[in-house]
Amino acid sequence: MKKGVFIVLLPVLAIAAVLLFGAFEKKQPVPELPKAASRPNIILIMADDLGFSDIGCYGSEIKTPNLDYLAQNGIRYTQFYNTSRCCPTRAALLTGLYNQQAGIGKMTDDDNTPGYRGHLTENTVTLAEVLKSAGYQTGMTGKWHVSNTIVQKNPQEQMAWLTHKKDFGDFSPVSQYPTSRGFDKYFGNIWGVVDFFDPFSLVSGTKPVTSVPKNYYHTDAISDTTVAYIKSFAKASAPFFLYVAETAPHWPLMALPEDIDKYKDTYKAGWDAIRRARYEKMSKLGLIDPAKTPLSERWNNDLSWENNPDKDWDARAMAVHAAMIDRMDQGIGRMIKALRETGQLENTLILFLSDNGASPENSAAYGPGFDRPGETRDGRKIDYDLKKQVMPGSQTTFASIGQRWANVANTPYQFWKAESYEGGAHTPLVAFWPKGITAKKGSYSAQVGHVMDFMSTFVELTGATYPKTYNGHAITPTTGISLAPSFAGKKSVGHETLFNEHFGARSARSGDWKLVSASRDTTWHLFNLSTDRTETKDVAAQNPEKVSQLKALWQQWASTHQVLPKPGKKN
Repeated sequence: MKKGVFIVLLPVLAIAAVLLFGAFEKKQPVPELPKAASRPNIILIMADDLGFSDIGCYGSEIKTPNLDYLAQNGIRYTQFYNTSRCCPTRAALLTGLYNQQAGIGKMTDDDNTPGYRGHLTENTVTLAEVLKSAGYQTGMTGKWHVSNTIVQKNPQEQMAWLTHKKDFGDFSPVSQYPTSRGFDKYFGNIWGVVDFFDPFSLVSGTKPVTSVPKNYYHTDAISDTTVAYIKSFAKASAPFFLYVAETAPHWPLMALPEDIDKYKDTYKAGWDAIRRARYEKMSKLGLIDPAKTPLSERWNNDLSWENNPDKDWDARAMAVHAAMIDRMDQGIGRMIKALRETGQLENTLILFLSDNGASPENSAAYGPGFDRPGETRDGRKIDYDLKKQVMPGSQTTFASIGQRWANVANTPYQFWKAESYEGGAHTPLVAFWPKGITAKKGSYSAQVGHVMDFMSTFVELTGATYPKTYNGHAITPTTGISLAPSFAGKKSVGHETLFNEHFGARSARSGDWKLVSASRDTTWHLFNLSTDRTETKDVAAQNPEKVSQLKALWQQWASTHQVLPKPGKKN
């Protein structure tokens, strides 16, 4: 009898590191549970800084045949949300809670405030802990980024650590590592930013990986390790859960030459042409209704592509971004192949999404420091080029696509990563499960969903129990809603209300009404998503009562979910 498989896709890289470093395996007693063929294995895959329209089945020109296959034989979601930033989204995804409830309201620094501890707090359980209690094998590959980072007080020592010249031990408290939060096996990076050819904070289980092969590329390492885990888990009778946390296509822009070459001419057409082509493809796919989803104005459209003095650099930057996504898709193809070869594909639920919208950041402006090295392991200087004179793509330059291309990547929406507008918090989501999804193949679901919904979904599908207490600690009840009805093609509203807050960026969605403010502008803006999905027409002045209602809802949520500003403080 074959066990079920559930997969959720996130950006991952193939690696021979499993053979080189060995997979960490934590021996723990597994409770005896009835073995049922209907219980799926689960693979959750999440990309990093992937734009809403960055994969083929969501409108892109980037070659993603494997994700397209999953979409054509599964379902796509049109109203699914993350929390607009990497580690907060990971916290909500892993725990089934709003990220502040899980202790990660900002990043991984500890503010000693309940919602802002910078790590998963003791009132939480992870997907791995819950599924492990139901007899699942559990594994993770890729980016963790939900634990307090250990930083050297001496900046010179920190830089020596980043360049692998000194070893200062653990990258975070080991009690906060994946293998301490329910994962039997783990290979990946504990911190967020990585050099794709020689990543910092790389571990196998809890053991630091001190060197990598000459031809190492992190996306491939994640993918190959995931394949190895699939093959290993498939030998046992128990079902498995895999969380694949890709680092692609997060900056720095680093890709393999053969992948970059595929897109060397693609983006010479410029911002407007690519954005318009994506919008038209999305309309043709039926992913959007143009009447209700007007194409928002291009960001900073005062500069035309024809007059852009840096068009060669900009075209190359987006080509590298595309190459990173292409390579991630290749690895997902190898995962699908491994599932098929081990007889698991039919009863595997695969979910793929992004942790936030595409990033507008200028990574060169940050310069070396904290998690960004100044040179490679072998002493080559890394360029943080502000003048766009050094072409991106290699290990010796830290670059990013910038605001205009991020706006294109998030077509048709405005804004990007870290903002609560649709361009920051609206993610593609693909669900594939041949045995379990009975909705029409290639169809769309309008269920309003959120990354915290995976907990309720998995609990329902596997018969697991979300606990009231765990390891002696009271566990906050999950606020997620199961996606299972959408798998059967049933209409489900999902969340009647959804909220967000990140570094001052805020939103409250109630039905089709959305109240939102940007991180650097506290003014509330109101949009009716039933007619204006791209938030182009602020109707706050015409609807003051609705503004007051949603503002009060947001404040009530903030006061009860450990969200700053603290209750009582004017905002």
